[in-house]
Amino acid sequence: MRTAEKPRAVAAATSVASSLGLPVDDAVVLHDSNKLTLRLLPGDVLARVAPAADQVAEFEVGLAQRLAAAGCPVAALEPRVPPGVHARDGFVVTLWSYYAPLADQRVPPAEYADALRRLHTGMRGLDVPAPHFTDRVERAQRLVADHDRTPALTAADRELLDGTLRGLRRVIRERGGAEQVLHGEPHPGNVLATEHGPLFIDLETCCRGPVEFDLAHAPEEVGAHYPGADQDLLHACRVLVLAMITAWRWDRDDEFPDGRRMGTEWLDRIRAAVGRDGLPAPR
Repeated sequence: MRTAEKPRAVAAATSVASSLGLPVDDAVVLHDSNKLTLRLLPGDVLARVAPAADQVAEFEVGLAQRLAAAGCPVAALEPRVPPGVHARDGFVVTLWSYYAPLADQRVPPAEYADALRRLHTGMRGLDVPAPHFTDRVERAQRLVADHDRTPALTAADRELLDGTLRGLRRVIRERGGAEQVLHGEPHPGNVLATEHGPLFIDLETCCRGPVEFDLAHAPEEVGAHYPGADQDLLHACRVLVLAMITAWRWDRDDEFPDGRRMGTEWLDRIRAAVGRDGLPAPR
């Protein structure tokens, strides 16, 4: 979130929580990206704050309620107040349960895979308006094609990214595997290690596609523990996801810490995978 907006965002969260009868003396920033995540003390409430124009909070809250009711491993909404989305001063605020971090935040691969399998089982029967995973690939392709937004990309690297995104999108679609509602980005940053087991957060990234697309965001060891995963498809999805996040790192407006160095390293990894594994080459 933009630096100038943060004090207003914090004030919006504390105002909403106080108006609902929750004690708030302090707000600790836990995460800052497209939205601000706060721990409100002493009530131990997790508040997520986003600009009203850039949010899908109603969708996320509704999805979280349905998945929690089905017994899926997702973070719960704050139980002391009615569930909902609260508008305040140009922001939307949602309130969630706060989970104290365990001493070891690493989730063992087998537990990670089982939690993701249970989440997928709960999502399989959902009828929700989720975009297809290829919509996200197309956004990455448009970014790579936009020289004004990615001015530092060399011609060769631009061709590599475009060819990888285009080719693997086609390969994955042509396999014709089963598709369903997915989390969209179940990487370790969106998994909480809690005393209740692994819990997924950030459901706003929900999309449709093969389960291997979700698995591609998890550590490689997780895929070996997921029952029925197509390992060839998973490998293609991993390289596709790597190409997508590499494209984001070359956006001139990207603020990811050390993002340009990571983007350079990831280009080398993509180039190696294309040359080594018979994946679609740039053309």
